[in-house]
Amino acid sequence: MNYASWLFLGVFLTFAASWVALVFIPNEQLKGLQSQRDEITGELHPAPFSGEEERGMRVYVANGCVYCHSQQVRGGDWNADLERGWGSRRSHPKDYIYDVPQQLGTMRTGPDLSNIGVRQPSAEWHYRHLYDPEITSPGSNMPPHPFLFEKRKITGARAPDALKLEGEWAVEQGWEVVPKPGARDLVKYLQRLDQSYEIED
Repeated sequence: MNYASWLFLGVFLTFAASWVALVFIPNEQLKGLQSQRDEITGELHPAPFSGEEERGMRVYVANGCVYCHSQQVRGGDWNADLERGWGSRRSHPKDYIYDVPQQLGTMRTGPDLSNIGVRQPSAEWHYRHLYDPEITSPGSNMPPHPFLFEKRKITGARAPDALKLEGEWAVEQGWEVVPKPGARDLVKYLQRLDQSYEIED
């Protein structure tokens, strides 16, 4: 064998070993994980996504939320996540069995969202935060997402999910701001993010 053949073989084996270690083995380990049923409530943890939640994850991905928010409560030397109240325990591979693709993220420009459904269960809070984060979190550097909402003239009664906007965000008399379907789905997805259940190994 000449030098080029050995070089090619070495590069091939390096990539093959990396793929086996980083893709194949973890995928095989995750295949065996299953939801667990709560003995008291009968609920599955984690539960499969509903259609709205699945669509909401697509909105989350399309808007690049994963670039600023992680979804993994770190333990060990990273106990700061637990101290911040981002979770009651460290994240576990079982938490992600229905997430395809997983939205682990690496950046912490914004807070971790692993348990945002527990920390902030209010749909109204999420709508207002998405419309303009400064409403709920003064000083936030998250960009506003007004394109997920529709400003429309009120005909008859106000929509039940119309945003309650005051001060500089208030709209003219006779108008309202309501979430579009993408915003509704995204909020359903965010409300579903809950890693507070006990893990059985």
